[in-house]
Amino acid sequence: MPADVTPDLAPDAAPDVSPYDALLLVGFGGPEGPDDVVPFLENVTRGRGIPRERLVEVGQHYQLFGGRSPINDQNRALLAAIREDLAAAGIDLPVYWGNRNWDPYLDDVVTEMARDGVRRAAAFVTSAYSSYSSCRQYRENLAGARTAAEEAGLEAPVLDRFRVYFNHPGFVGPNVEAVLTALDGLPAEVRDAARLVFVTHSIPTTMNDASGPEGDAYRTQHLDLAEVVVAEVAARTGVEHAWDLVYCSRSGPPQVPWLEPDVNDHLEALHADGVPGVVMAPIGFVSDHMEVIYDLDTEAMETARELGLPATRAGTAGVHPDFVALVRDLLLERAAVERGGSPERAVCGALGPRWDRCQPHCCANARAELPVVGSAAPRPGFDK
Repeated sequence: MPADVTPDLAPDAAPDVSPYDALLLVGFGGPEGPDDVVPFLENVTRGRGIPRERLVEVGQHYQLFGGRSPINDQNRALLAAIREDLAAAGIDLPVYWGNRNWDPYLDDVVTEMARDGVRRAAAFVTSAYSSYSSCRQYRENLAGARTAAEEAGLEAPVLDRFRVYFNHPGFVGPNVEAVLTALDGLPAEVRDAARLVFVTHSIPTTMNDASGPEGDAYRTQHLDLAEVVVAEVAARTGVEHAWDLVYCSRSGPPQVPWLEPDVNDHLEALHADGVPGVVMAPIGFVSDHMEVIYDLDTEAMETARELGLPATRAGTAGVHPDFVALVRDLLLERAAVERGGSPERAVCGALGPRWDRCQPHCCANARAELPVVGSAAPRPGFDK
């Protein structure tokens, strides 16, 4: 759905993106070669006291793929697609890209933006859900990047992070199409009775309990999206599939509870229950991250093969045109809000559009309270 447009604009006028003079694509980052793997993992786990030998062990997952994560190339493709989409819509706005954990680092990019004279930028984060690691930590990173620019003697731009978008049609639609395609890839004799297994990154249960302003937002948002996808698949195929939400990529000490069940354990349980086939749909990821190509395409598919369980894996949003257009829609929506408007917000499911600015306690950092951007109730020294 289109965002709010000023009524007196001429039909061929460019959409109004004021007060923004730039867009910032914010990614997780990933190693680009074998020598990058352990330093990258050290960045990811900084402050957690994880031994280097454990990082070397985890790094073997990357070495199976030449020591290179797919995520940076995917962000490069998304960056190019966003620029092309904005230009086609008549929006002349520079688009920057910065990562949390690898080059191009967010601190460097925001400093570059300040040098370029950017004063206010909208930030699109490549994570669709609410939790500390998928939302607040990025808000901390953005605040830290502003500080880095200020320490370089520059005027740091104001950075506004878009609302989480798990239920935006531009994310929902590509996931529906991907599940339908994956169902078609199963043998015809098991297709109608196949189980839809929605997969996302596991997080500690305490992090989930603190996610969102009221808790449990991470899990609840995934369930909301899964229900929409299942209903749309049923509407298009005439078959209502049973489904589950499961998790992958658990890490950390075994005594710390994380969200379960693990996808591999769940495949074994489904097989034992006589389920004839499965579609694994990685709705927790916006593109084919390492968690997708290793945890699902490598480990989980091997589990299915060993069980003799027919399985396919649905694709991710990637650079689907609807997902790329989602970025533009969120940009126009938020720009209208910041100009004092009340734009129509594109949304699916039961939860409705999420908040533009977070409550101070939303998705709390369990280790320390750090400065963030984008709070509804700014506090001097913490919120910018």
